[in-house]
Amino acid sequence: MNIDIEVLPHGIGLELPKYATEGSAGFDLRAAVAARISLAPGEHRLVPTGLKFAIPRGFEGQIRPRSGLALRYGVTVLNSPGTVDADYRGEVGVILVNFSSNDFVVTRGDRIAQMVVAAVASIPLVVVETVDATSRGDGGFGHTGIQ
Repeated sequence: MNIDIEVLPHGIGLELPKYATEGSAGFDLRAAVAARISLAPGEHRLVPTGLKFAIPRGFEGQIRPRSGLALRYGVTVLNSPGTVDADYRGEVGVILVNFSSNDFVVTRGDRIAQMVVAAVASIPLVVVETVDATSRGDGGFGHTGIQ
């Protein structure tokens, strides 16, 4: 099974996505910007990749942050993980957000995110009068504590 990739005109010349190591779960996505863009503290922006992907049916592409950008610069993917559905055929963009107190500059070819391809299931949804009970019940949002 393959993932077909279409390179758009503004993506020509950029390094194509690849798995960095044999054990890598994801492959890097690069910024296909014509000129440098600056993200001010608290600002978010859609950054183009210059790529379209044909994700196989039964899978999704998950757009995830790069840990180095998050740790070193406070920059992450805003809607993490973003989903690229199997039937989507538009350009993949990455919504970057700058949570630091300094401007962050994105230049052409920068590795801005990674995509992990994961299997998904389409399961029928059924409306019922009540859902089944469990020992957890409706406990959520930290109900088990932190210790």
